[in-house]
Amino acid sequence: MCGIVGIVGTSPVSQALYDGLTVIQHRGQDAAGIVTISDNKFRLRKGNGLVKDVFHTRHMLRLQGDIGIGHVRYPTAGTSSSSEAQPFFSNSPYGISLAHNGNLTNAEELAKWLYNNARRHVNTTSDSELLLNVFAHELQKSDSLDLTPEEIFKAVSNVHRHVRGAYATVALIVGHGLVAFRDPHGIRPLAFGKRETEKGTEYMVASESVALDACDFEFIRDVAPGEAIFITEDGQLFSQQCAQNPAYNPCIFEFVYFARPDSTMDKMSVYGSRVEMGTALGKKISREWEEDQIDVVIPIPETSCDIALQIANELNIPYRQGFVKNRYVGRTFIMPGQAERKKSVRRKLNAIGAEFKGKNVLLVDDSIVRGTTSGQIIEMARKAGAKKVYFASAAPEVRFPNVYGIDMPSANELIAHGRENEDICELIGADKLIYQDLEDLISAVGKGNKDIKEFETSVFNGHYITQDIDHDYLEQLDALRNNDTKEDSDKEADSILDLHNEGAE
Repeated sequence: MCGIVGIVGTSPVSQALYDGLTVIQHRGQDAAGIVTISDNKFRLRKGNGLVKDVFHTRHMLRLQGDIGIGHVRYPTAGTSSSSEAQPFFSNSPYGISLAHNGNLTNAEELAKWLYNNARRHVNTTSDSELLLNVFAHELQKSDSLDLTPEEIFKAVSNVHRHVRGAYATVALIVGHGLVAFRDPHGIRPLAFGKRETEKGTEYMVASESVALDACDFEFIRDVAPGEAIFITEDGQLFSQQCAQNPAYNPCIFEFVYFARPDSTMDKMSVYGSRVEMGTALGKKISREWEEDQIDVVIPIPETSCDIALQIANELNIPYRQGFVKNRYVGRTFIMPGQAERKKSVRRKLNAIGAEFKGKNVLLVDDSIVRGTTSGQIIEMARKAGAKKVYFASAAPEVRFPNVYGIDMPSANELIAHGRENEDICELIGADKLIYQDLEDLISAVGKGNKDIKEFETSVFNGHYITQDIDHDYLEQLDALRNNDTKEDSDKEADSILDLHNEGAE
């Protein structure tokens, strides 16, 4: 998962881009980047790390210009090389820089097509660079030095014909402006807003509406699936539907875990969705665990707090904050590497003993993916004195790999893959385990927008909305991930050896 922002302003935009990226830092903690345009030249700064660590005063001073884009990243294929930090750029045609949230499902096919048909070299393993080059190739078909909105929209239409998968994209074209577009299924979110200044109207796009709020932009609407928005450098706005059969199929996992509760995506409140999740799960617990005594409901912070509070209200049981979170440790689910996730859980949470001692505790989490974190937290609850530890997941069983930009491509890493509830319960060490029903989750999120007929729910039911995923694809993706992990381990070993040799000298 990644986060993107883009601004066309009437004054320098680097600080607003920085602020917007900081607000969506939860979407990626591996790398960050900003590109602006000044004097028809790209000004670029990107690198590994958090936004606050990548950008210092000297970098911000160099990021001049009234138009720019930004990106926060975490890797979906095991690698965290700084060479794959975004935005990417291409000098031809015109000069294009692009940032992307999502994952392309036909990346290998695209790489071959680009080489054979466009003679374009892709220098990284990032599918975002593929997307940039496909877009650049389509723009190159124009005979004019001055692109018209129609030519840009035609290029985006051709991108939709070539590219499959999930992509919310923002790009800069030197001498022209900013382009934002979304895949025809609308799998990844993209919000659009504006603000009025003394010099005129400024526009902003971002992965979540909360970034608009933080930068004092008024939310206008979500970019529609398949739609492209083009904003010229002097602030003229154009938009057009560029896909043949667009449909709203947003990723439901955004609402379960990734997005901030104060965001609204495709007219659905993330906070409101989580409250509804709690209501539905509370009613299920009341039906199925009627005979069990639960003394207290405790969330695993922070995503599940609103859900757990609503469960407590439904059950008429006390709600307590039993874990204290260290806010200076990143989100464990999006950390690259299982070993790092394991180490970070104990650094991240500490139990308040008085809330557990001698009690039957219901722990509530947003989801259970690999199960490692859940097992460690249950162990912490027992060590804190809990008599019994029950566990509730606000999402259904995650049984299938995600191919649209979430870092869980291998089925073998998913604790629920091929296992029943009783087996999972035993593995994580809970006394009892309950999951949300998929129908209830869809109903909870969908209450905010009745026009959405189908969500992207592949991690729960194995139905891939793009209809291009088969067993061979998943096997290939798993092999690629394992290879990337091995390469990263080899690089880490080489780095340790280099440091050892330097010390010896």
